[in-house]
Amino acid sequence: MGPVLVVPYVSRWTEEAKSGQQETKTTVRYCSFLPEDLEVSGKIDSEVRYRGIFGVPVYRLTLQVKGRFLQPDFTDWGIAAADILWDRAEMWVRISDARAIQNQAALSWNGAAVPFAPGLGDFGGAGSGIHVPLKGRMTGRGYEFSFPLILNGSVGAYFAPLGRGTTVTLASNWNSPSFQGNWLPTDRRVRPDGFDATWVISSLGRNYPQRWTSETNMTKEMEESRFGVDLFTSIDVYRLSERSVKYESLFLILTFLTLWMFEAIENQRIHSLQYLLVGAAMCLFYLLLLSLSEHTGFLIAYLLASTGVIGLITAYCAAVLKGVGRAALVGGIVAALYSYLYILLNNEDYALLIGSVGLFLILAAVMYLTRKMDWYETGVPSSGIVR
Repeated sequence: MGPVLVVPYVSRWTEEAKSGQQETKTTVRYCSFLPEDLEVSGKIDSEVRYRGIFGVPVYRLTLQVKGRFLQPDFTDWGIAAADILWDRAEMWVRISDARAIQNQAALSWNGAAVPFAPGLGDFGGAGSGIHVPLKGRMTGRGYEFSFPLILNGSVGAYFAPLGRGTTVTLASNWNSPSFQGNWLPTDRRVRPDGFDATWVISSLGRNYPQRWTSETNMTKEMEESRFGVDLFTSIDVYRLSERSVKYESLFLILTFLTLWMFEAIENQRIHSLQYLLVGAAMCLFYLLLLSLSEHTGFLIAYLLASTGVIGLITAYCAAVLKGVGRAALVGGIVAALYSYLYILLNNEDYALLIGSVGLFLILAAVMYLTRKMDWYETGVPSSGIVR
């Protein structure tokens, strides 16, 4: 967030002393000025680092910041020229964590190099960042500035639109950005090997002016105007596992429906406890999937968990249904369900369409298989007498 140019001045006022006489009081206050133009160009080189089994996207952000300040104008505030402390002027840049700075940055101020100092200076307020004393450099009608910054960070990068006109251009090797904040990019391009984004923002869209005195604190408004990008992990093992759990009820219903079809069509009795055991095996799939995927990756974990559960259900149904062919049919249906689920999980854009079509086909199959069933006779004792 920055840069911001601050120029202190002597404020004078009179008060009535205890003696009854008027007494002149003085204190040092300051005015803050924002740049007329602000251009930021940066490159985000990202990677995923791990602590144990958990990965976090981190990055190195190489920035080049440049722009222009107009000469500060105090006339509207009625401040006398003699009270302006030009030699104590500073420029500060706020950074959420100064430990992220990786280079010994220097400011180019109208072509002259001035090294940055740590902290926000005498007038930057609370927080962390860097500043530059501008003693003897506040002459002229305008000030061209530029400086490089190299920052380490994680998860996301944000900026504040402090220029009357602000342009921010970012390029990165991260291929799943999530643009956040009060402004979205005016131009963006996401590729398999990264993204490019450009924001062009006018000061008219902000909730704070180009200049203010220390009697008005605009820090909160500037923080609320941030915009930027998060390094979003579009599909990771936890999101995929969470999405798969959402289909659990459907899988249980379809598997129980398959077993019930054997009861209704083949007159094969299945105890409710046997339904419960088959359901427990299917529920265990999600725990196996999550625990294995933390160590093997999602695809291998999915194959291991689904193969284990399909094999367990098939072997159990061979005993329950008293036939290998019947058990193989149940196992094949469960295997088709898990194959269908994997396709759903890996197609974010078409998940709803695939799910809707799949449910339609499943319902059509059930209706076809039961089209000639006499539902009034289903469950009736063999003697035909209902008691």
